[in-house]
Amino acid sequence: MSQINGTQADKPLDLITIGRASVDLYGQQIGTRLEDVASFAKSVGGCPTNISVGTARLGLKSALLTRVGKEQMGRFIREQLEREGVETRGIVTDPERLTALAILAVENEHSFPLLFYRDNCADSALCEDDISEDFIRSARAILVTGTHFAKPHTDAAQRKAIRIAKASGAKVVFDIDYRPNLWGLAGHDAGDNRYIASEKVSAHLKTVLADCDLIVGTEEEVLIASGDSDLLAALKTIRANSRATIVLKRGPMGCIVYDGPISDNLEDGIVGKGFPIEVYNVLGAGDAFMSGFLRGWLKDEPHATSATWANACGAFAVSRLLCAPEIPTWTELQFFLEKGSKEKALRKDEAINHVHWATTRRREIPQLMALAIDHRSQLEDLAGGNPGLLARIPAFKVLAVKAAERIADGRPGFGMLIDDKYGRDALYAVNKNFWIGKPIELPGSRPLQFEFSQDLGSRLIDWPVDHCIKVLSFFHPDDPAELKATQIAKLRSAFEAARKVGREILIEIIAGKHGTLDDNTIPRVLSELYDAGLKPDWWKLEPQASRAAWAAIDAVIEKRDPLCRGVVLLGLEAPYEALKEGFAAARTSKTVKGFAVGRTIFAEASKAWLAGEIDDEQAIADMAGRFEALVNLWLGLAETRAA
Repeated sequence: MSQINGTQADKPLDLITIGRASVDLYGQQIGTRLEDVASFAKSVGGCPTNISVGTARLGLKSALLTRVGKEQMGRFIREQLEREGVETRGIVTDPERLTALAILAVENEHSFPLLFYRDNCADSALCEDDISEDFIRSARAILVTGTHFAKPHTDAAQRKAIRIAKASGAKVVFDIDYRPNLWGLAGHDAGDNRYIASEKVSAHLKTVLADCDLIVGTEEEVLIASGDSDLLAALKTIRANSRATIVLKRGPMGCIVYDGPISDNLEDGIVGKGFPIEVYNVLGAGDAFMSGFLRGWLKDEPHATSATWANACGAFAVSRLLCAPEIPTWTELQFFLEKGSKEKALRKDEAINHVHWATTRRREIPQLMALAIDHRSQLEDLAGGNPGLLARIPAFKVLAVKAAERIADGRPGFGMLIDDKYGRDALYAVNKNFWIGKPIELPGSRPLQFEFSQDLGSRLIDWPVDHCIKVLSFFHPDDPAELKATQIAKLRSAFEAARKVGREILIEIIAGKHGTLDDNTIPRVLSELYDAGLKPDWWKLEPQASRAAWAAIDAVIEKRDPLCRGVVLLGLEAPYEALKEGFAAARTSKTVKGFAVGRTIFAEASKAWLAGEIDDEQAIADMAGRFEALVNLWLGLAETRAA
């Protein structure tokens, strides 16, 4: 075990990882040469960066120490780590160098072409001056990586960090992380080559071993760290140089943990539970494995437990495409360990995928107050077919944005619903910190049809990653079975498209226009949609007449998807007094997080503005006043409830 004493446990950080930080660009076409890949998915990368994310997801307080460029890719790394909960004050911004890139592809189950763009990159310029003694002393453990011992200045930086860590009683973790071409031993096109023997590299790495408390590597990495050609001999050489716990990663065979002397039997160690899964992409598996092991090791779990968690995290990584984004969260890991999976390819397990998605969303949104200006048909009706008035609709939506921003005034928890048809200028103008939802339904369609095209995939891929899909269905539980089946199939295709392209989805249900609305109507609808496998990030629902209705809705959501973000209320052009009653009932709900109201706010202003009766500022002021009234009502009800 790690045997962290009480003094160490009081430190604010569990772990600081040191070394590579890059942007990974993964080919999205699977089973083809890198030469033929046409599009790429972007994520943070580099062994220590991935581990900082993985350990943060698993509940450790982690930090990264590296350099990034003073440009968009460097800012992406910093911002993504902040979203993941990784401490970023150890990241130095280098104004002279670009952030490193790694370009990867999955050619087949054995070939993963990898190009490193690291010529004079930012992270390779890490030096001793970047190592703050106070920062290193704030952690219970540091992790150094093999690649950053390849250059004199990065080697010196890591050794300085080791000296400070040891002097402060912190543990030193060594991820051997061997990439031959980053030591100058292979060509640019050999980034996926994991082993080339080198006496020079081995002699260099052996000087690190004595200072380590935990050493982790694959069979090839253990060979390079020792200089031996036989695995058992390599383990004994490492043991002769270090008292560290040694973890041997063995791919699909799991791992073996060695404490104390190395016997003549390679299998004579501590083995964690293994997980037979389909290998999809091995890149990043070791970083996920290390994250899982460190969660156990730094929490003083038995080695068998740490190894099991490590093997499980590695299994997730090899079954998915990317690196850091695929590492499981603590909730997801526990879900998998408790329930397992019927799928050998974990990426096909809908239940696990939902837990992963819901626990890695880009940001928390505990409250949402949105002005809905995504209306198309209602504003077209106001224009009465007049081409001149239709052409003015986009400008009116920009005024609505200004009204919403005037009331938000930089505060969190605000958003807008804006459409693609008339809202392009509004989407460009809206505050980037706002939550944004965009509709995909053909207005008024029943059964549901999509607007513009029924091929959602080709449409959604162009959307910003933080824009939420909104789909409205007029759905009543007493509708004819054939109509319900058609509607559910369409909602299911929207949900699957959202998950495929990595966008959140809000499902809006209006039942009251096509049947009675009692305390059990919406709970019945939600149950049917959950039965169909739909687990949206948000529901948008009509105000309910009673607290009992909201209690029933809460019960369905909490039972069927406790990871749902929650419910927002729609307005249906109800007057303020009616919304006041609806808001008051909704405030008793655990799942209602806010509202997204449109015509109650903009209807009067739009009529007058399109008729030329008021100017821009008057329209903005009118909408701002109505929006502010609803915001104050909602916040005031929250204060009353809290009191």
